[in-house]
Parts: sequence; structure tokens; C-alpha cells
Amino acid sequence: MLLQVPATLVLLKRLSTARDRTAPLLPLEPAAEELAKQSPKVSIVIPTLNEIDRLPTCLEGLRDQAAKEIIVVDSRSQDGTPEYVHKLQKEFPIPLKLITDDPLPEGWVGRPWALHTGFLHSDPTSEWVLGIDADTLPQKGLVASFVQQATEDNFDIVSLSPKFILKTAGEQWLQPALLITLIFRFGATGDRTQFTEDRVMANGQCFLSKRTKLVELDGYELAKSSFCDDVTLARAASQRGAKVGFLDGAALMQVRMYTSMEETWREWGRSLDLKDASTPTQTFVDCLLLTAVQGLPIPLLIALSIWQPVPSLLLNILFWLNVFLIFIRCLLVFGIRTSYTEVGFWFWLSPLADPFAVMRIWISAFTKPKSWRGRTYS
Repeated sequence: MLLQVPATLVLLKRLSTARDRTAPLLPLEPAAEELAKQSPKVSIVIPTLNEIDRLPTCLEGLRDQAAKEIIVVDSRSQDGTPEYVHKLQKEFPIPLKLITDDPLPEGWVGRPWALHTGFLHSDPTSEWVLGIDADTLPQKGLVASFVQQATEDNFDIVSLSPKFILKTAGEQWLQPALLITLIFRFGATGDRTQFTEDRVMANGQCFLSKRTKLVELDGYELAKSSFCDDVTLARAASQRGAKVGFLDGAALMQVRMYTSMEETWREWGRSLDLKDASTPTQTFVDCLLLTAVQGLPIPLLIALSIWQPVPSLLLNILFWLNVFLIFIRCLLVFGIRTSYTEVGFWFWLSPLADPFAVMRIWISAFTKPKSWRGRTYS
């Protein structure tokens, strides 16, 4: 109770402001989008390493966007990714560049190095640099709508949360529980009341920056060793006075991050703790909060239902407190359903995965990744 009561109060405070969050972004009217295409302001950078199975869909979604150029930065793929890009270059409606980045320098992680390389090779007359992952499926009007919103709100850096594509039963069961760990820690997407300089959230799958701001920050240098470079760079920029945003882009982009429950547990789970963008104290407090409000309620309720000690006021409070926490969690299943292209039977059972999701955050918080997207790190 000493852990759960204050954690529940913190959680209720975070969730109470969700109704006031910024509305999800929507595609522009056709006339406004066509106007944006006449004077494109955006350089798009796509980091790739063996992405032949994902990149074609991403590039297809970018064919008709309001972009000045698309730069594919390849890290010596062995699966035909560069050859595929090379074949597209002549007929692609937007200038399509293919760059092979230099060998990874000491202290750099592969993804921020590729994004940094793309930034350095981007058109200096571009006003914006948009980093997009190869596993995204850009929807019609993504770039024009995104840039217009960023301009209206005067953001220096802003990113979008996507609509997730889940296909297997294991993904539908585990992935929503992992997603909830972010909501419990940082509030709903677009809820600006949650943001402080050291608690800014971001999503590198669709990450828009003013080019002048990246020049000021020396590109991705501040996030070079981070396995959550998106959040690390956004927080570093915010602490230096940049205006940073995180908006709901479910209507503008979809993403198929991983192809199985095992891959979701391994790949997403080891960066979801965000320890590279947080202090050790912040990481530990976040883990305690998740334990209290997400990891313990179901096990405690089962234990209290099976083990029937002499009734007491404290045990009654503990029982009904955990009933309340599970009720909140079940409501959130309905709240996040719009973040998925389709929801099936196992999605609705995702609260049962909560103890495992919290366990994954603890494991990740105290271990350092040794491999990432085909690369090995010491």
C-alpha cells in the first residue's frame, strides 16, 4: 500500500489531462496539399540496414508526398536494399538519393549515425529534415499535414505516434501491454501538460526537425550513443530551449514494427525503458511506478482471492485499490484501440500481459543492448 497509493495518485493525475490533449493530425484538403507540393520544404532521411522486406512499402507511401528529396542512407545492406533503391531512382517522382554511410565511428550507434549522415547530405535550402523508418507506411498527405501543424505550433522538433499493425496473436497480446507502460509514465500522446524538459517524449519513426535547429545541435551528435536516440535528442534539444512536440499521427502513418511476439519482446523491450535519455533515478522511479500500477494489480488480486486471511481494513483497501487499478487498465484497452489497424481476441486480453511487460522494462533498465538491427556492440 505504501507503494501503490502514491503511485495511483500520480497515475490519476497523468490520465486526468488526457481529454485536453492536441487533436490527432488529419490529412490536408486536396488544394492545400497540392499547394505544399509546389514548394516543398522537406528533406526526408530513411536509415536502412537490410530492409528489403520493408522499404518498398515505405517508399511507395512517399511517392506523392510534398518533399524536396528523399535520402536513403544505407549501412552496407547485404539483402539487396541498395540495389532496389538504385533501380527506383530514375523513375521516382521525387529526387531519390542513395548514400552509403561511413563505417561506424567509435561511440556511435548505427541508427543515429545513419540519420546524422543523411542530415549532412541534405539540401541546405530545406527548412525541415524528416527522419522516417523503413518499417513505416506513410499515408496520403503525411508530410504536408505534418509540416503545416509544426509551422502553426512553431515547433522546432516534433514527432508522431503511429497506428500499429499487429498480425499474430502473440503481438496482439504483448505489444499493447508494452505500449501502456509509456502512457503510464508519460501520459497520452499530444498531452502537453505532461511535458517538462527532462520528460519530453518522441518517436523516431517519424521525427521532424527544423534544419536550423539540427545545425545548432550539431546533427545527432548529442544522441550518438543512445539506443533511444529519438527521445534523447528531443530531451537534449528541449533542455537547450527548443520547442518540442509529440502528436497523434495515427491517421497519417502506420507501422509494422516487428513480426512476432518474440521479436517484440526482444527488440522493442530493450529500448522501451528509455534509460539512455533518463537519469538512473528517473529510470528507477519509473520502474517502481509501473510495478505498483501495472505489474502488481493482477497478481495481488489473484493472491488475495485465493488466500483468505482474517479480514482487516487494510486488506480490504488493498483489494479494492487493485480492483480499481485493473478497472482503469481495462478502460485503457478501449482508449488505445484506435492506435491499431485491427484488434482481435488477444488484444482484449492484453491486460494479462502487464506483469510480463513490467518485468521486461526492469530487465532492460539494468542491461545494455549488445546487438541492434544486425549490428553488435561491445
